[in-house]
Amino acid sequence: MLRHLKKTAPDHGFIPVELSLADITEDEKEYLIKAELPEMKKEDVKVTVENGVLTISGERKFEKEEKKKKYHRVERGYGTFMRSFALPDDADFNKVNAEFKNGVLMVRVPKSEHAQPKQIEVKVA
Repeated sequence: MLRHLKKTAPDHGFIPVELSLADITEDEKEYLIKAELPEMKKEDVKVTVENGVLTISGERKFEKEEKKKKYHRVERGYGTFMRSFALPDDADFNKVNAEFKNGVLMVRVPKSEHAQPKQIEVKVA
């Protein structure tokens, strides 16, 4: 199973972005990471794989402050974020696929061909 390595969110004067809502599932063909990134654009999100570690990073920019608006509270996080996961040995690093839709990032990490179960036919001699 995927192991969480680190989660960082440097302080930029606002409440930092936390990428804490991520689900990781597995089936016989792949691992799937779903991360919630509401109100973000795909251009602001980056997914990399290096040395067996998958990293999701990006930046949520603060909305343009309007002079006529009076802000009573700002609780949503802004700034840069990064979260890394150690990939298991059976992951095929070269076929990782990421899709961003409706504020949810879905990263699919296929299992390598040799790691998938294979049924062997037993012959009668």
